[in-house]
Amino acid sequence: MPSHASRARFLFSLAFLGFCFASPQALCFRRASRARPNFLSHTISLIAALALAASSLSNVLAQPRGRAPGMSPNDILQIAGVGDAQISPNGQWVVYTVSTVDGDHSVNTLFLARATVDLTPTRSVIQEKPTARTTDEPTAWPEAQSTTRPLLPPDWNASNPRWSPDNTQIAFLATRSNSTCIWVVNTSQSSSPPMPVPQCIAPVDDTNFFITYAGERFAWSPDSKRIAYISAERLATPDANDDDPRVIDRIQYKSRTAFSDNKRTHVFVTTVDKPEPRQLTSGDFYDHAVSFSPKGDEIAFLSNHETDPDANNNSDIFTVDLTGQVRQITQTRGCEFEPVWSPDGESIAYTATKRDVTTIDSVAEDTHIWVVDASGNNRRELTAEHDRRAREPQWLDNRTILFLAGDQGQTLLFRVGKDRGRVRLALEGPYYAMRGESDAYPRLPLEPFQISSYSVRPGNSPLIALTLSDSTHPAEVWLAGVPIVPTARAPFARLTSHNAAFLRNVVAVSRPEELRLKSLDGTRIQGWLLKPPYFREDRKYPLILSIHGGPHGMSGWAFNPTFQAYAAHGYAVLYLNPRGSSGYGQKFSDGTLNEWGGGDYKDLMAGVDEALRKYPWIDQNRLGVTGGSYGGFMTNWIITQTPRFKTAVSVASVSNLFSFYSTSLYQDLIHAEFGGFPWDNYDLLWQWSPLRYVNRVQTPTLFIHGERDNDVHITQAEEMYTALRRRGVETVLVRYPREGHGLREPKHRVDALERTLAWFDRFLR
Repeated sequence: MPSHASRARFLFSLAFLGFCFASPQALCFRRASRARPNFLSHTISLIAALALAASSLSNVLAQPRGRAPGMSPNDILQIAGVGDAQISPNGQWVVYTVSTVDGDHSVNTLFLARATVDLTPTRSVIQEKPTARTTDEPTAWPEAQSTTRPLLPPDWNASNPRWSPDNTQIAFLATRSNSTCIWVVNTSQSSSPPMPVPQCIAPVDDTNFFITYAGERFAWSPDSKRIAYISAERLATPDANDDDPRVIDRIQYKSRTAFSDNKRTHVFVTTVDKPEPRQLTSGDFYDHAVSFSPKGDEIAFLSNHETDPDANNNSDIFTVDLTGQVRQITQTRGCEFEPVWSPDGESIAYTATKRDVTTIDSVAEDTHIWVVDASGNNRRELTAEHDRRAREPQWLDNRTILFLAGDQGQTLLFRVGKDRGRVRLALEGPYYAMRGESDAYPRLPLEPFQISSYSVRPGNSPLIALTLSDSTHPAEVWLAGVPIVPTARAPFARLTSHNAAFLRNVVAVSRPEELRLKSLDGTRIQGWLLKPPYFREDRKYPLILSIHGGPHGMSGWAFNPTFQAYAAHGYAVLYLNPRGSSGYGQKFSDGTLNEWGGGDYKDLMAGVDEALRKYPWIDQNRLGVTGGSYGGFMTNWIITQTPRFKTAVSVASVSNLFSFYSTSLYQDLIHAEFGGFPWDNYDLLWQWSPLRYVNRVQTPTLFIHGERDNDVHITQAEEMYTALRRRGVETVLVRYPREGHGLREPKHRVDALERTLAWFDRFLR
């Protein structure tokens, strides 16, 4: 095993030789007098190559012998994405999805985990209270307590697994031979092969139209004999198959990466044993988000029946019976989402907004939990006083509704009574329970966490399956018992370990430190600072400020492989939730209305100032900034407002709010955020457009954008890039073919991260 010094010398020599062979006109091959016209540029290139080699040498020396290195760009493809945990009605099994990368493709498979585990904490390690963490070392998760196995053969790519109410079958979506279908697999719930053979019960046609809060694609009937589902049909118009020339006659004529197809989605139903698909709804609408009534007689769904749905985002709840008779349940100014029947079929819980102007993407208004009688009467809001953005309601019993909500960087599970009871945490924690009055049971602390999916098994001893991650662990499947007494604490057990070996043997991860600060006007802001692995107090480190999208997104305690890669490359990483972020109440979320780049910019700069004050090892002369989508907008805004950042990487960014309106698929974002149309609001939109101030920019900037991005059209990056190029500011635009708003192809994801790090290295090392 070579020593650190020998490995460092090797890396230094390799970088130097690589520079020589790549640059035949450089000093190592020709005398300066013979290459005089390019002498300066080659000297700079040589210095840069030596600086990178020195950086590699320093990182090698900083890594303790025998310890795993930090994450590299390629490592982001090694993480298994675990999600959509669905517990069986009898509480014996959990089916869930696992997304991995195979060559140039992502593969989504289904796994089963036994849920018959002991939720009673062990008697080892007595701990009276969860202690505050002061070390940079991540908290170890408890060992997985379940056996897992694939549900399907290796060549299947599947999603959306859902149990039949009688526990005997799992339905899921999968595409085989270029045809998408709802498949049903009978399972003996045995842990041994052979695997059951899935059967296609209904072909499903998709639309590429952007449907926000699309909800459940299909739902079982209570007797397990039928499945209601959403499928698309093409409208019969004379020019349906003629796109040369392409005639545009609607507002929402774009999908996320192409032009909208001429299809509408509707509710269908089929029997399972002898499939006979029947269409139940029709019309010029996008029906979605189905929920089968526990009485088996109706299917709830969402649809926008406005006169011009493209121009007015207003979804309501409808039901359709098995003969195709439709009735409307809600008729409000706001939008209804995620309908789900109560177990007795008497009520429907859902999430909703109340404002009459909203948007199909990045809504400022927090959704709350509502409930309405099945008749459509007695509609009432349950969580207004909770003042958090609620989603994914599910019934625990006929009186209690569970839901997820973001709260100060965490995503937690809450409960509320259907008669406007007090909102409480459903899974109090985050640590193992103290049982009874005995001090013999430990409370084993977990880090603050985020829940990404959950499902509930009601009954006398309710169980919840959930996917949970924290800042140092990618998501895994966990099982939790729900206390009968709302104030009791719930025990947790980890069922899966798809990423355990990767974290244990392959990479070292850093644990972020939470920051609480006051902005320039006194607004309280939360953020996090991530140190490089094997951090040393006697060194100075550059810092990257990374800004989330939205603007109503939320950074927090979930595992972020990109941030870990930045840190492993020797950067401190600062990420914040400036005003506009969700998870802090409606007033905070509204903090960007009518001023993108106003209070949120002040919050971000206050966060940088606080990090520099609190951490003297950060080099204030080596600051970089990056962000995607709205984070890209803020990156563009920041470089027009201050020269303090030496370099920037702007991803999928907005630069001109006026042209953004006319090129984005969700123009209504401008209506909702700035209170009107651009022709009535030109001065306001131009005031908050980074392009207006481009003559101030001094910061070298890399722009990254997908060529098919219709959320934020690539012309937004082109406008900013061209302006900087004309002004002589160093800039590069990287365009990714076939990509939309967020890179999907594995090679593009790695390439973008490598280019980002190389760009930061060039100006911050």
